[in-house]
Amino acid sequence: MLSPSLEDYLEEIYRFSLNHNVVRVSDIATCLDVTMPSVNNAIRKLSSENYLIYKKYKELVLTEKGRRLGKFLVERNRILQNFLRVIDSKCDIKAEVEAMEHYLSLPTIRAIENLLDFIEDNKECHEKFIRHCRYREKKGLGLVDGYQE
Repeated sequence: MLSPSLEDYLEEIYRFSLNHNVVRVSDIATCLDVTMPSVNNAIRKLSSENYLIYKKYKELVLTEKGRRLGKFLVERNRILQNFLRVIDSKCDIKAEVEAMEHYLSLPTIRAIENLLDFIEDNKECHEKFIRHCRYREKKGLGLVDGYQE
């Protein structure tokens, strides 16, 4: 199992590789807004675990293992973003998914994926759900923020 930080690096390397022929350390540093030494540390760890091949001052090349996990990480991110949109969450979706994606189990993500598939096939259920949410919001129902004075 990779740490959440290494998952983020691998996810970004995979995502970048989908649209570019060559992936360089500087590309990933720019995408993630981190320093080159941070990327180099992550690259060394990912390389030592056979997720990618990297020779100093050359491009990054994902191994089959790296491509497989990268694809999973991108898909997991997509599923969770779709879930937050479908439930009409009033949050910073990207930040919320970042908080969720490393800590939810695969069975939970599959259950969310099943729910999304069901909602897609039963749009009237989603419409009823959204109406229900608006009603609750209008009535002031739901969890009250305990941090507010």
